[in-house]
Amino acid sequence: METEVHRLQKSMFECEDDPAVFSCDTLPSDLRFMATVANGYIGTRIYSDIMHINGVYNGERGDCCRADVPSTVNIRLTVPDESTAKKTFTLNTRTGTFYSTTETKDFVVTQQIFAHRSQVHLMVLIITLERMAISKEQLTVEIKSMFVPHSQNIDFMRGPDFMQAMYIHGETLIPEVKGAARQSVHMISMPLPESLTLLSTEQSRSWIFLTAVADTEERAKECFVEGQTLVQSNQLYSSHVLAWATLWKQSCISLRGCRKLNQALHGCLYYVLSALPPMKPTDFQYIGLSPGGLSNGGNGEDYFGHIFWDQEIWLYPIVLAFYPELAAILLKNRIRTLPAAKSIAVQQGFLGAKYPWESAVTGFEVCNEDIYGLKEIHINSDISFAFQQYFYLTQDLVFFRDKGGWDVVCSIAEFWSSRVTWNPSEMCYEIKGVMPPDEYQSDVNNSAFTAVGAKYSLQFATELASHLQIAVPSEWMKIAEKIKVPFDPEKQYHPEFDGYKSGDVVKQADVVLLGYPLMYHMSPQVRKNDLVMYEAVTDPEGPAMTWSMFAIGWLELKNATQAQQQLNKCYSNIQEPFKVWSENADGSGAVNFLTGMGGFLQTVVFGYTGFRITKNCLLFDPIIPEDIDELQITGINYLGNILQLQLSKEQATIVLMRCCEVQHMPLEVVLRDSGRTFVLNRDQPVSFLLGPGKIQNRCNADSSELCTKL
Repeated sequence: METEVHRLQKSMFECEDDPAVFSCDTLPSDLRFMATVANGYIGTRIYSDIMHINGVYNGERGDCCRADVPSTVNIRLTVPDESTAKKTFTLNTRTGTFYSTTETKDFVVTQQIFAHRSQVHLMVLIITLERMAISKEQLTVEIKSMFVPHSQNIDFMRGPDFMQAMYIHGETLIPEVKGAARQSVHMISMPLPESLTLLSTEQSRSWIFLTAVADTEERAKECFVEGQTLVQSNQLYSSHVLAWATLWKQSCISLRGCRKLNQALHGCLYYVLSALPPMKPTDFQYIGLSPGGLSNGGNGEDYFGHIFWDQEIWLYPIVLAFYPELAAILLKNRIRTLPAAKSIAVQQGFLGAKYPWESAVTGFEVCNEDIYGLKEIHINSDISFAFQQYFYLTQDLVFFRDKGGWDVVCSIAEFWSSRVTWNPSEMCYEIKGVMPPDEYQSDVNNSAFTAVGAKYSLQFATELASHLQIAVPSEWMKIAEKIKVPFDPEKQYHPEFDGYKSGDVVKQADVVLLGYPLMYHMSPQVRKNDLVMYEAVTDPEGPAMTWSMFAIGWLELKNATQAQQQLNKCYSNIQEPFKVWSENADGSGAVNFLTGMGGFLQTVVFGYTGFRITKNCLLFDPIIPEDIDELQITGINYLGNILQLQLSKEQATIVLMRCCEVQHMPLEVVLRDSGRTFVLNRDQPVSFLLGPGKIQNRCNADSSELCTKL
């Protein structure tokens, strides 16, 4: 094990100029902005007293929060001659590992912390002492552990030691729903000594401290034994690194010309991937993406670790583009919680299903303020839109026919059919008494975003029913066609809702979301008017994801300068040195704000490329800003095929990296202006001048409708 750790540490120090490696010699004064390590099941903020586990919450309804689990990796080392030592703190996003290094003239002391990427029940601490000089003196390092086997949310008790490791177990104090079972946590951790010594005869030595966490005693012990087996075979760290390398190989974004953007993108992708489970099937039920990720979300902070619309609108598009298998897992959680959503609809007097504004494990409402759960009902169509995008990208009918996808789509359409009100004077259906994404408004009629989302929900349900040969009410399409979407014909823009007055301040991106991601049909002039109108009145202190949507809008209109001005605002939310996002530019609000990261990533993946997922094709219309010389996006999925897109100032190149393994879906590229067609063959690049076009299934090209940009 000493050889493996030492070798991999050496490679880490050779990556100082790597934009994916963030190093500093001083930690942030606000420890909320410390780096985090996670793997979809377990996560922690470095130097935090607590860890969090996927799906483990404590508290009923509005008091429900991620349960605190005591961290075993929060330690401090005391090194001889520390006052003259050089300290370095590093987050390597390529390996999902945090390093704390203390270097004196004679020794280097390194502390590594990581949540194992493939053995997800393991949290790992490695301490390495290495001799740098010829000195034969022994080195002793003192350890101060902050671990206390107690929690404010779990009634831990001590069990018999297992393989000389401490075993504690307990249950959460209060279930999410009255009468439900409390959740169990079992933890086995190797005890930390008070000191470690490198003998005079040793050049270097590493000590590995494992923590295994699971929901049963049996599983915790199994995972601990698996970890020990990896240690003995010198594969613990290398298997973790390999798992991260596999992720990065399948999907990555790289560019030349703007190091600041390059670093930000690596940080965003790392933190989002950290919050997701492994690609392979797991032994746990993944709950979903919360705004603060898995490492945050305790009582009173980071939205308690709850799941919002942030998942479907802000994070899901990136997950879907790169990892459709993981996108399906996010949708499966909405399928799992459909019974709760149906119960909520009944309680509120409607048909179908009404998803909660905030959810945890059960799928019932856990928001601590009733108004959001009652009024911010666009969450329903946000979820339906995510299902729609999954279908358009994958054409996976089995998911909808046999795995519950149709039940969700149908239930949401039923809800909207019962939630609308007919207005005979205007001859339209209205959606009254809602809170739009702009939460400065709490009770308005005909929110534009809510209306378009409801329209899409009804249309997609009807379309999907046709594919599945299921009969649905014809009135769904009649309602969809006549849902009122506010529009001012004189000023040629979309008022946010009925009665909206031009100039009124809005909290965040709202109407601008009609253009992207919803792709609601409008002229370029109306799109521009919406951007200009709302850019001027959007609260500059609003949440981080907002400016990304304005940037995408300006990129659609080929105004790269204006887009860059909007995107640059996002950098105020990136807290150094570990690229941790805060919800607000002043550092307040939720951290590690994945929602803002999702919007930022969408600017590059969907903004610079112009990618749009439509019914019959994948549209593109690239534009590269001045400060980027070349952009490469690897791992875009379409119909089971995996693509790489390379963009320079004048040329685009598309490479088919992997073909669909399930069925034959050959792809072709069709340029809009010239009509030229290129067949995509594996590993054979196709290049053309920058311009709009589409990627489509060749087999369906002749029979499909003409696919033009809305």
